[in-house]
Amino acid sequence: MKGFVDAPNYFIELLEEGTTLDNVIDNHVYEQNMAEKNAFVVADLGALMRQHVLWKTTMPLVRPFYPVSCNSSPVVIEVLSALGVGFVCANKAETTLVLDHDVPPENIILSGVCKQLSLIKHAAKTGINYLVCENEAELRKIARAHPEAKLLLQVSTDAQVEEASVTIGCSLKSCRHLLEMAKDLSVNVVGVTFQVPASCRDPQAYTHALSDARCIFDMAKELGFDMKILDIGGGFSGSEFQLKQVHSIVRPLLEAYFPSASEVSVIAEPGNFFVFSSTLAVNVIGKKAVYRDLHSSTHDELTPNGAPEFVYYMNDGVYGSFMGKLFGNVITTPSVHKLSLTLDEPVFSSSLWGPSCDPLDQVVEHCLLPELAVGDWLIFSNMGASSHEGPATISDTDQPPVYYTISTDDWFEMQEAGISLDDTMKNLSLVQYGL
Repeated sequence: MKGFVDAPNYFIELLEEGTTLDNVIDNHVYEQNMAEKNAFVVADLGALMRQHVLWKTTMPLVRPFYPVSCNSSPVVIEVLSALGVGFVCANKAETTLVLDHDVPPENIILSGVCKQLSLIKHAAKTGINYLVCENEAELRKIARAHPEAKLLLQVSTDAQVEEASVTIGCSLKSCRHLLEMAKDLSVNVVGVTFQVPASCRDPQAYTHALSDARCIFDMAKELGFDMKILDIGGGFSGSEFQLKQVHSIVRPLLEAYFPSASEVSVIAEPGNFFVFSSTLAVNVIGKKAVYRDLHSSTHDELTPNGAPEFVYYMNDGVYGSFMGKLFGNVITTPSVHKLSLTLDEPVFSSSLWGPSCDPLDQVVEHCLLPELAVGDWLIFSNMGASSHEGPATISDTDQPPVYYTISTDDWFEMQEAGISLDDTMKNLSLVQYGL
């Protein structure tokens, strides 16, 4: 059974008690060894469900809106839609995908600080009224093409500027000018959105961002706007610890600046948080040993003297499942799927490359691995977001097959949550997994 990314119907492998994801990976490695040795993905829908439960129990007053660009798999969209999650779309393809899964337009936010006029018109035609805006030119386009729009003002944060080295969003000083212009153009501004990266370690980042947001709400009230939406962004890595850490910071700030009496709806954009757990298996298709000068400054001290450094080529790279690398994502060292691997096997300095021979197609610059042979498999964990960024640039035939799985326990929990194949997930089919 194979569940392909753009198949009209998607199959989910139901795992009986005692069957693990490792069993599933072993089985599909065996199948691929007997066939074309293609890369493949194993996606645990139970993990998606568990992350949703974690979010609801940790941040019950913050509604999640999932950024589709993080992973645009139709199965992910269908499951999250059934769970009542909203969506953030950046282009026409993403809005069409979400609307095709019967998501109400009021549950969609059109992001992007510089949208084409045709995209704004498409939003107006399809009833998507929530749009993000951060500058005068964008505001004038929206006023002309979508007079019924409800704007979320994108505000910059110091933490975001430090990480991206570019300012996304307007400054606090320029907000009043944009609000005055929106009033003159008769465009409704209904909220504020900002981004604090998940990598940010400064506990004051949310303090400053929420303080600025409160100032903007007050400015808007003076000008006659009735703002009711606060979007605290997508700074959530996927770990329970980090989520609880962010919650402990923002909860008292929200109570101070946006108490329940204000009737402000607080939302967030957890993307990687939901989908990070997918596993990618790739095959080694080439190998090269490089012998370094012992006196060279590039020699790895962890590599035995005289031992080679290995360059491995895989059947997937940055123009495929590792596209997130081009967006700055860090790809962690994979594990080796090798039945003969022993604990005392020596490791060597290694680098991992995609199949294109392009200088940009380096997936992992340096890692320590046992010596591999052509035909061996590498397993990359937590690839749910990295492997699906920028899907429009990859043809359907280049995408590896995705095997969707769920344990019986997780499936029963989904049903208890009111999710069924007949009503809420009509494009999914459940099949029994067999070893």
